[in-house]
Amino acid sequence: MELRSLGQLQVSVVGLGCNNFGMTIDADQTQKVVDAAVDAGINYFDTAESYGKGRSEEFLGQALGSRRSEVLIASKWGHTVSLADGERGGDPAQIRKRLDDSLRRLGTDYIDHYQLHRPDPDTPPEETLGCLAELREEGKIREIGCTHFSAADLTASHAAAVEHDLTPYPSVQNYYSLLTRNPENDGVFETCEELGTVFVPYFPLESGLLTGKYRAGERRPEDSRLVKWGDRADAFIDDDKLAVVERLIAWSDGRGRSLLELALSWHTSHPLVASVIAGATKPSQIEANVNAAGWALTAEDRAEVDAVIAG
Repeated sequence: MELRSLGQLQVSVVGLGCNNFGMTIDADQTQKVVDAAVDAGINYFDTAESYGKGRSEEFLGQALGSRRSEVLIASKWGHTVSLADGERGGDPAQIRKRLDDSLRRLGTDYIDHYQLHRPDPDTPPEETLGCLAELREEGKIREIGCTHFSAADLTASHAAAVEHDLTPYPSVQNYYSLLTRNPENDGVFETCEELGTVFVPYFPLESGLLTGKYRAGERRPEDSRLVKWGDRADAFIDDDKLAVVERLIAWSDGRGRSLLELALSWHTSHPLVASVIAGATKPSQIEANVNAAGWALTAEDRAEVDAVIAG
């Protein structure tokens, strides 16, 4: 497994998104998925206090058990769905309380990568970064990060870090896939390059749409996420997107590759990407994800893919 730098951490280029734990799969199935991931060389496990209302962290901690030291746990705090009225995610008091709660659920005394889950416009960034610096000194966290930050958010937090002699966020986690290209167009990638910030894409497989399991004109698998989600799935799948998927499958097939290989290697071929946190509910999906990554897409390949998507 290739390792890449994320601040002071060396993370596996294929990570595991743990949002299924406690929501889609139970503790026993989580154990099987986690064991398969560790055995496959994945060392980066991404969870959050809000996933499964804390059950994701609980299930992950239980599943890791004595193998905790073999992996890097990434968790997040401060999502708006987790905050009560008047609470601010970047408030140092909130950070300390929520970190302690996450440590308890995970059954560990430190988190390797602790990330602010949503920007907090009401707390000066130096207050948040200052608290995180203290927690690093205390040994409760090893590295920091942010998610859902815009280019302006990244620039402002970095400027505050420099002004106050604090460590800036070395990573940002935003939505990015073959079909969702916002970071290319909203200034985030450009800002990452300027600041030396690495990128961690979430929903890299568009909740399964880019695995090839959903095909135009075919019934959706009954046990699939986009069936269980009901109306929520409409944000990920429709006839237009399925038509694009068919074109991408044809392009990949013509090169002796699968859509899954294209979808994951689109990220691993990007110089800004540190780890691709694809989710999994079965050990077989872990194996498939690990085997799929690593196709070295050239600039010409990427241009052709863009043309295929455009139709």
